Amino acid sequence: MTVHFTVNGKPAATDAPPTTPLLWVIREGLKLTGTKFGCGTGLCGACMVHIDGARAFSCQIQLSEIAGKSVTTIEGLSPDSSHPLQKAWLAEQVPQCGYCQSGQIMSAADLLKQNPKPTRDQIVEHMSTNICRCGPINVSCARSNVRRGRPEP
Repeated sequence: MTVHFTVNGKPAATDAPPTTPLLWVIREGLKLTGTKFGCGTGLCGACMVHIDGARAFSCQIQLSEIAGKSVTTIEGLSPDSSHPLQKAWLAEQVPQCGYCQSGQIMSAADLLKQNPKPTRDQIVEHMSTNICRCGPINVSCARSNVRRGRPEP
């Protein structure tokens, strides 16, 4: 059975089994490799995407759950790194290995969509779903980048 959905504003369809994790459809089927496989259990956030505007662990979402929905990956957030959060990440020289970066940015974008002026505690809580393997993403760095990543008024 073909599943139809939208990815980064473009129509997509696949005949993959309905229990296939969305992550593998994105990476292997659609060749959008910005979304990463980290733990496969929804604990690290490397696979974070937005589904109908809300963040989701793509490793935990089955293909059957996204029929007719809209998926945004890091590539869809900004194909040329011009999104304010991507600019903030680069300005702060945050990337090291880069493995967690797309998930971190997608989570931060979700937070700022919900709350354009989050408090420190709200940032800490929201970003706690994302883990950095090499350690440069800490609470103060995430806070700085989330705040700097807010679009200008």
